[in-house]
Amino acid sequence: MTDEADDILNLLPARLKEARRAQGLSLEAVANLSGVSRSMVSQIERGESSPTIATLWNLTRALQVDFAGLLETSESADQIDTLRAAQVPSIDNMGQGCRIRILSPPEDAGGHEVYDIAFRPGGALVSQPHGRGTREQLTVLEGAVRVTSGTAVQDLGPGDTARYAADIVHSITATSDGARVFLIVKSA
Repeated sequence: MTDEADDILNLLPARLKEARRAQGLSLEAVANLSGVSRSMVSQIERGESSPTIATLWNLTRALQVDFAGLLETSESADQIDTLRAAQVPSIDNMGQGCRIRILSPPEDAGGHEVYDIAFRPGGALVSQPHGRGTREQLTVLEGAVRVTSGTAVQDLGPGDTARYAADIVHSITATSDGARVFLIVKSA
């Protein structure tokens, strides 16, 4: 057996036990949720038995934990992924007179997106309806903007936050000599 396999077998029992305790579940509750016997769950947590892949799958589903996450070492968990300012992806050809920096990770696209938008004087971002139930939350960091959602219109200044429907035509327009906003798009 490889050292890596040994590491996994040593790490797994403690991680399963941690996950169970974090959920506040007893051995009996995990057994009922997973279909794995109470005694087998106990043996696995004590390192006395190695689970089959099917058993491990049932346990991770019952504990609502990611299979791969159980096996991550603290080295990979104790890290900070950093993008320097020049590395943050941006869109300069959407809207008029605005630069959109994409702050959310690519895997969040279409779910929970985060943007930093800088507007030049008179800049605007007019958006067609997003998917049904999509909402946006905008906070003004600098300058002033006018937010329109359907027929509703609101003027905002530094520190103001607006939440509005984005499944209808909506827009953000700089009403001062430039503006900067923080925008969160939450799909339904």
